[in-house]
Amino acid sequence: MPSANPSDTPLSLDIPQVKGRYATIGDYTVGFETYPRDVDPAPLFVGLPDDRCQCPHWDVVTDGELTFRWADRMETYREGDAYYVEPGHVPLMTAGTSVIEFSPTEALEQTIAIVSANMERSGAEA
Repeated sequence: MPSANPSDTPLSLDIPQVKGRYATIGDYTVGFETYPRDVDPAPLFVGLPDDRCQCPHWDVVTDGELTFRWADRMETYREGDAYYVEPGHVPLMTAGTSVIEFSPTEALEQTIAIVSANMERSGAEA
């Protein structure tokens, strides 16, 4: 059975805001992400429908906490929480947070394309 482990998944995103290791398992991408500093990435989602992430995620917080904002509410998850994040959200990360995230690869790639382009335009580190 396919699996992924952060110790043998190469570091593929290493910027001051996030350290990420990503592996594809079937039609899903598992991400092992750590946020060394507080991050509000809302400007990076501009250009997606409603300027919000449209990719669903299933996550486990392994350390720290993070908040997701929808048009009508906010939800915060802390260490030990497992949860589902439906489309239409914008995350808000807290320094020291680590998560394991599962996302449909195709939807994630569409989101990352916009986020990466916005990072490049803004001069943010990518």
